[in-house]
Amino acid sequence: MLKILAPAESRSAFCDGVSRRNFIKIGGLGSVGLSLPKLLALEDQAGIRNSHKAVILIYLVGGPPHQDMFDLKPDAPREIAGPHKPIGTNVDGIQICELFPRMAKMMDKFTVIRSLVGAQAGHDAIQCYTGFPNRTGTVPPGGWPQFGSVVGKLQGAHDLAVPPFVSMCYECTHGPYNEPGPGLLGSASAAFQHTGPSRGDLTLQGITYDRLSDRTKLLRSFDNFRRDVDSSGKMEAMDTFTQQAMGVLTSSKLADALDLSKEDPRICERYGSGDTVKRIDENGAPRVPQSFLAARRLVEAGARVVTVNYSKWDWHGGANNDIFSREREDFPIFDKGITALV
Repeated sequence: MLKILAPAESRSAFCDGVSRRNFIKIGGLGSVGLSLPKLLALEDQAGIRNSHKAVILIYLVGGPPHQDMFDLKPDAPREIAGPHKPIGTNVDGIQICELFPRMAKMMDKFTVIRSLVGAQAGHDAIQCYTGFPNRTGTVPPGGWPQFGSVVGKLQGAHDLAVPPFVSMCYECTHGPYNEPGPGLLGSASAAFQHTGPSRGDLTLQGITYDRLSDRTKLLRSFDNFRRDVDSSGKMEAMDTFTQQAMGVLTSSKLADALDLSKEDPRICERYGSGDTVKRIDENGAPRVPQSFLAARRLVEAGARVVTVNYSKWDWHGGANNDIFSREREDFPIFDKGITALV
């Protein structure tokens, strides 16, 4: 039953006595009449009624300098302020670096979080991917699972043809920059990796669906025989891998999502190009803004979480590694790619 005035004792009520739930039912935008039923009807008309929530996590390897991006201090002494100037955005009161002109024009689509605390001096990847610090004595056996592994474990696949968690991350030679993995959740919750030999196994190679089904039945009979003597949990992981492989092999969704040649060339151009081989720094990730495009296509195909590592941001002073020249090189490329994604 819809109540215009919620009970006064309701803990979830606004100051006018209307509960959050009733606020949505009535129509949160008042004169516009945007109620929950209308929201669902609009989604249905747009063909997104069955859409799913998803996250694209972009890890800027090593950590970029926020004081030169979103927290400029132009009135501070020169050694603090830096050479870049702040520019206004389409949100009153928010200024960002002049090297992000595209972002400035759509700042209403971004949120700058200024309340984060507890970052590690080591600025490695584990805290970004798990939310936990990598301190001795606080890590459980097996390690903390990363965000995508948790979502995949709890939510499962949105579409059996696409793994719930896909990693677009390149391997870094500096170990702490790499994803920490599924941790205590086990290998069944690991990400599908877009690189490596598995990329060539996304389609059937001369095997019919009938033969694939026969092989699956044979595998299942062996599994039933071994399951009684397995105490390591590996059989459970194999079940997950088998189901995932069957879904991938009997559909082209995943392979198509990773095939950027199927994207409109004009859209590809909006993201900008990068080098998948050359490392901007020897132990970071390649600077590949096209990974943002692939991540978007993976989410559209059904992935729940896609992780991307991008370039190398662990900069230090010195004649051969000037921080501000690196910013002038990296910021505009990132500005183009991230705004195209948004």
